[in-house]
Amino acid sequence: MSRKTGGDGSRGLRQRVKTARGRRASSVRWLERQLNDPYVRRAQAEGYRSRAAYKLLEIDDRYGLLKKGMRVVDLGAAPGSWSQIAADRVASKPEAPSVVGIDYLEMDNLPGVTLLQKDFLDDDAPDALIAALGGRKADCVLSDMAAPTTGHKQTDHLKIMHLCEVAAEFAREVLAPGGSFLAKVFQGGTEAALLAELRRNFEKVYHIKPKASRSESAEQYVLATGFRGAPADGPDADDAED
Repeated sequence: MSRKTGGDGSRGLRQRVKTARGRRASSVRWLERQLNDPYVRRAQAEGYRSRAAYKLLEIDDRYGLLKKGMRVVDLGAAPGSWSQIAADRVASKPEAPSVVGIDYLEMDNLPGVTLLQKDFLDDDAPDALIAALGGRKADCVLSDMAAPTTGHKQTDHLKIMHLCEVAAEFAREVLAPGGSFLAKVFQGGTEAALLAELRRNFEKVYHIKPKASRSESAEQYVLATGFRGAPADGPDADDAED
């Protein structure tokens, strides 16, 4: 085994997984990557539910997305690391949660978070989320949703862009003026319509590639801040891309 320095400055021994009968080579590569991922090790050591925690932490540290007292909706929440961070940073109270997470996968309970086991694409999902907010507007909508990949880049791009567009439509319905929307997208050339719509409805739109996103991944995030409360007339707002 060789000693390797992680992207976060940590050092550890690189682990290799032997190919076992019945285990595909792709499964072996995925397991090796997980075992040797410094963000996976950090998440385990620091009590976060997944490495995705560090993506939101970096974005929030940079843009000040989450503030005490905010109401937050987390779409595609499983296994719960983004809801976990949101609850901590907005100081959500266990007896009166101001963070709502939704996913069709089952999740263990989180203090300060109302968790709904439901597919966000179900017709009644938006109403269930609004009810969980007590009928009040949200200050921030988060979406780390991703459809299962097919291996065909264009197909995968279209699937995740559909999720992002539905999430953006929901955000426009539930956000209070000044609210923010953060969602995962894949690079692929069909983002123009979504970005144009976001610019009409938000003051600023940013593209972000967090350090915790794997370098080989087409994954990036779009952050829209300063929700106007209604589509703006006139020319699109200037884009402030990173």
